[in-house]
Amino acid sequence: MNADAAAGRPAPGIAADLLAGLAIAGLLLPEAVAYAGIAGLPPQAGVMALFAGLVCYGAFGRSRYAIVSATSSSAAVLAAGTLALEGGDPASRAAIVAGLVVLTGLCFLLAGALRLGGLSHLIARPVLRGYTFGLACVIALKQLPTLLGVPALHGDFVPALLVDLLGDIGGTRPAALGIGAIALLLLFLCERWRRLPGSLLAIALGIAGSDWLARYGVALVGAMRLAPQWAWPSWPSSGQWLPSVELAAALVLILYAESYGSIRNFALKHGDAVNLNRDLAVFGVANVVAGLLHGMPVGAGYSATSANEAAGARSRLAGLVAAGGVLLMVLFLLPWIERIPMPVLAAIVIHAVSKSLRLSAFSPYLRWHRDRLVALAAVLAVLSLGILNGLLFAIAFSLIMLLRRLATPRLSVLGRLDGGHDFVDLAAHAQAREVPGVLIVRPEEPLFFANAEAVFAQVRHRVADRSDLREVVLSLEESPDLDGTVLESLGDFVAWLDARSIALRVARLKDHARTALERMALPQLPPQALEYWSVEDAVLAATPAAKETT
Repeated sequence: MNADAAAGRPAPGIAADLLAGLAIAGLLLPEAVAYAGIAGLPPQAGVMALFAGLVCYGAFGRSRYAIVSATSSSAAVLAAGTLALEGGDPASRAAIVAGLVVLTGLCFLLAGALRLGGLSHLIARPVLRGYTFGLACVIALKQLPTLLGVPALHGDFVPALLVDLLGDIGGTRPAALGIGAIALLLLFLCERWRRLPGSLLAIALGIAGSDWLARYGVALVGAMRLAPQWAWPSWPSSGQWLPSVELAAALVLILYAESYGSIRNFALKHGDAVNLNRDLAVFGVANVVAGLLHGMPVGAGYSATSANEAAGARSRLAGLVAAGGVLLMVLFLLPWIERIPMPVLAAIVIHAVSKSLRLSAFSPYLRWHRDRLVALAAVLAVLSLGILNGLLFAIAFSLIMLLRRLATPRLSVLGRLDGGHDFVDLAAHAQAREVPGVLIVRPEEPLFFANAEAVFAQVRHRVADRSDLREVVLSLEESPDLDGTVLESLGDFVAWLDARSIALRVARLKDHARTALERMALPQLPPQALEYWSVEDAVLAATPAAKETT
């Protein structure tokens, strides 16, 4: 037993978790209410989601630092995606949203059962950064009416939103703009002094002046009904199943991509293990519970997770303590929470997403000359097509660009470097020399059905340019496996070479590719023509003339 336990004091790790949990509880509650506003739901939807996420992940999750709650990105997608699904009254929409959140949880559980832990890898990082930037623009823009005290904006087509905002800007309420601007200034100033809780200070200032602000037409949060709603969520009608499943799948991708990024970053920082499939299952449970409580979809947002780590959390106990802290605040401070001015919550949201509005996030892609078009397309897609359609377009665009690159054949002709054992691209190394009587080629992309014919057409062209050829060495180090189209194309190429009395040797085969060629059993390509672990081995075995060059 250590000295702390013997003296009746909590262990240092437990004490750190207690302090961290209580510290972030004050941040999570106002953010939950604000994100409910983004989704167009009553404040209690964000609070119920917060309880479900904190308790479920704290009890069953893997990451020591992840804080699972409603996120700004999922709230915005939920608001945009449910426009076509919602009913004619708020109660009907709440039931439909609850059913959608349960469906999102079931998709998470299915992905976990199928061990699809790499699901988030469908969203490339440039896509995620571009999407996050565009999403932050949309969220900040849609919070401006609340900050100005003018009617809310609907939809997510940015040009239309800007036109509507400019049309309403004449009705700005000075009191709303004043308290919102002061809250924003306070939040940004508190970034310099991290020990000062900017959100709590801004909220306290707003509550202190709420009576005066209300007299000047500033909207307050208003009454919150936090009793759990055990009414069964509304399932989609027959004509709404397909869009509902599509929206649930999009929410799964967004939530897990954001959650995986948060969890992975802090796991790498602290040397922790990551269990992707377990987290999928836990997110599924948390979202099902949130849906049954008529809450919002939940995931491990980066801002809340980083705040938890910065507060000194040591384990998942901090999340459970935060849930207890939020519960105490709801039980004893609810009348004060209901008096929070809405412009203050808008300022909290704008401050939260402002971290995603930094152009420096794109500087690596500009410096590396990689994926610039993909990142730009993601930003423009979100701003022009909307949040959900923009994300789906950006994912599809990144996959199309990948297929385009893979389908564009690049073939290197290799030569011996400085008479040694290395074989390099003749076009890139002037000191490399061809091996007499031998053509050595290497496809620079994995061979698959979209590029096989074009690659072998280029090899035929190279063969036709050499009148002294007796052997062709094909290095397949970039191809882990060979599909049916590649095998057929290779068979045609071997037959074409055989008709010209030219032999083929294949070097650097991966195991799966070698097995496929052995099963193909081409008479012109016997097993001994596949057993070359290096290009040099194949060249030395090719002809006596090639051996003499060594």
